[in-house]
Amino acid sequence: MSEKPKLELTWIGKDKRPRLEPRILIEDKALSYRAEAPAPLQGDLLADERQPSFHDNLLIQGDNLLALKALESKYAGEVKCVFIDPPYNTGSAFTHYDDGIEHSLWLTMMRDRLEIIRTLLADEGSLWITIDDNEAHYLKVLCDEVFGRRNFVANIVWQKRTSRENRAAVGSAHDHLLIYAKCGAVDWKSTRQLLPANNAGYANPDNDPRGEWRSIPFSAQGHRPNQMYKIKTASGDFVDPPKGRCWGATEPVYLEYLKDNRVYFPKEGLN
Repeated sequence: MSEKPKLELTWIGKDKRPRLEPRILIEDKALSYRAEAPAPLQGDLLADERQPSFHDNLLIQGDNLLALKALESKYAGEVKCVFIDPPYNTGSAFTHYDDGIEHSLWLTMMRDRLEIIRTLLADEGSLWITIDDNEAHYLKVLCDEVFGRRNFVANIVWQKRTSRENRAAVGSAHDHLLIYAKCGAVDWKSTRQLLPANNAGYANPDNDPRGEWRSIPFSAQGHRPNQMYKIKTASGDFVDPPKGRCWGATEPVYLEYLKDNRVYFPKEGLN
């Protein structure tokens, strides 16, 4: 018997697991539309060796736990991205699902689905979950247990309402987006910033193999002693941070940026 982790989230009924038999998806041809598969490639190699596999999209109607189980046998380890919008468990009334089940039942429901989702994900895959304050922090700990805390990527807070909140001193104008990697969250955090849809302000004047980029000021407001140091410019001069500001990172981090060719000195010099 394996030892229990030293730190875990517990709840009533956690040890109870549903008995899920393998499921078969049955196609409703009256609702189906299939695109024509690409023609086999001609050449010296066999088509199967050169042509990527062809898959139709699937819209599955039914219990999502059973649907996930049905996908497991064919797609385990192949899914690049999963997005789920689970019930927030706020007690609200919805037509197609119960949004007010007992907390321990909600945790069990989520645990069973998260475990199958992890099985479906490829090694480079990721899971994105929208949730609000009602269950967000319990869900974070539950995901830590299923995916491993090291694979937590980020909790993105997004503003869902811009109108004024006059009913309480502390309003609830935001929700959460929890992101987990199947493995290798460190790689996620070290990747380049994604370009905006219109690529405004981005260019590649130095033919950087990493693609288009834009410059941002390397200074921050305030005075942090470990971010006050001299920087040697391309012309050989040493400069301090602008008055009333400090550099945007500590010196060891700056030197890593410099080594990785991520520091740009404008031709007109620094202010």
